[in-house]
Order: sequence, then C-alpha cells, then structure tokens
Amino acid sequence: MRSMMAPAVLSHKLSHTMPVSEPHSPVEYAANPTTATVLKVLAVGELIGDKMPGVPNRTDMPGLGFRMLSGGTCGALLNEAEGKLVVQGAVAGGFGAVVGSFLFMRLRLWIDDELGLPDPVVALAEDALTIAAGWLIVDSISIEPVSEAAAS
Repeated sequence: MRSMMAPAVLSHKLSHTMPVSEPHSPVEYAANPTTATVLKVLAVGELIGDKMPGVPNRTDMPGLGFRMLSGGTCGALLNEAEGKLVVQGAVAGGFGAVVGSFLFMRLRLWIDDELGLPDPVVALAEDALTIAAGWLIVDSISIEPVSEAAAS
C-alpha cells in the first residue's frame, strides 16, 4: 500500500534483532540502526506526501515500479535473514507489492464511491492498516538476536 512502509518496518525489526555497526551484506545494511531511522523518516514523508493533491495513482508508473522494487527487496532481505533463497523472496515480494497496489487501490475507490466516506478518513484508515499489517508480518519472522561480538 505504501512503497516505503515495508522497508521501514523490516529495517526496524532487523535493527532490533541483529543490529550491526559495520555492515557487509545487504541484510546487515538493513539491520543498521541508521538505515532503520532513515527509512522510517522516508516512510512518514510518504504518508504525508500521499495526502497532497496531484499525487499520481499507485498503479501508475513509475510509482508501481518502485513499489515492485521495494517489495522485491524486502522479500529478498526477509529470506536472507531467515536463511532462505533470496530469489524466491524477491519474486514473492515484488509480486505481492503489485497485487497489493491494485487490490488496495480498488478497495479504497470502492469505499470512497460505495460507502461515501470522505477520502481523508479512508486514507488515514489505510495508513493505519498499512502500519499494522507491516508490523504483523515482520513480527512473525523468526530471527535470532545476534550480539555485535558474535557477528564479528
């Protein structure tokens, strides 16, 4: 539903379960606390920016491509963190991002048109759903905490 929410929530989780001060792999870069902070700021900026007039539909390019890249990257990082095949995670994450973009755009339009709820109310509910769903997904991943000494 948002291109930056998944990376922000995933990086937050990784930074609390396997924090790394000197990263060497993609998942270690995502686990870096500075990365997590930057991604959270970008995610908040996207939540605010999405409310501005003239923002293109999430299913238009290049936004859809960025969502697919974001989802694919998150899927790859999740699989790397869990010791699974990175390519499968990338494909699943990219596919899920595209499906979610179209599905939730349709749902939002239906709620706006059929139920007559004001768009700002629907947008805020969608943001809450995005954050909650993202947290539930990353909270379910099993990553054993790693100390900085053990990572060296």
